[in-house]
Amino acid sequence: MQTILHNCCGMDVHKDSVVACILKTCTTSESKQSSADVEKEIRVFGTFPDELVKLRERLESENCTNVAMESTGIYRHPIYEAIEDACGDEMNILVTNVRHMRNVPGKKTDMKGAKWIAGLLHAGLLAGSFIPPQDVRELRQLTRYRKNVVQDINTQKNRIEKTLQQAGFKLSSFLSDVFGVSGRNRISVLIKNGKLLPHDVDNETRRISKEKKADIKRAINGKLTEKQRYFLQLQITLLDGLLTHLETIEESISELSAKWNDDIERLSTISGIGLTSATAIVGEIGSDMSKFPTAEHFCS
Repeated sequence: MQTILHNCCGMDVHKDSVVACILKTCTTSESKQSSADVEKEIRVFGTFPDELVKLRERLESENCTNVAMESTGIYRHPIYEAIEDACGDEMNILVTNVRHMRNVPGKKTDMKGAKWIAGLLHAGLLAGSFIPPQDVRELRQLTRYRKNVVQDINTQKNRIEKTLQQAGFKLSSFLSDVFGVSGRNRISVLIKNGKLLPHDVDNETRRISKEKKADIKRAINGKLTEKQRYFLQLQITLLDGLLTHLETIEESISELSAKWNDDIERLSTISGIGLTSATAIVGEIGSDMSKFPTAEHFCS
């Protein structure tokens, strides 16, 4: 394979260790280059912070600014962040998709894997995945976490609805939002008294026909035991905690995304994309479109 990079490092990343293989050519003349001209050094580092400092220092001592590693889930993140601003912020790190790499010939070992990655990088045969800068990654972490918390909130609401249904309270049959102001008032009454009385319906359904009111009163004809009331209170407490937590996340996202407000507002003018979705898009790709050679590449 023809050499493209004359000083590079391939890394085989694992949970507790990272194997680094540095390849250096002794000459830049392609006509005189042979396998003997390539120096190879393989070292194993731990993944604790002090070990990653040693890895960084080793790369800097060799002035190795080209690094490739496989995208191995969360394990590559601390390694990437430890070396991304090394060598005077000139580090070029390729995070490659495992599917895009040829299989290592023979029986795979950590040493052989690092050497194989380094060899492919040495020959310029690897393409890196898009990795946004640090500030975008921090925003992305929050927007993805927000999505998870919203899912947790919806799951908790479903649990509460299940508890109510099991006790014979079919609030969702006549309330469009069980967890709106009216619904939460009724749930508070249930937690306090264990039941809903007819006047609880009459006070908030004055514009509904008598026939409809009769159906509603049948839908709340249940009763909670003391243990069920306690259980419902536990579920509501958790839901309120999640809602408060979501508000904190929203505030953090708003502060962190302030620098991209113009981009977010421009994205939100697209039909079907609101501020939340626009912020999530910026958190995934940032605002530097020069990273994508074509519109098709960006869409893929």
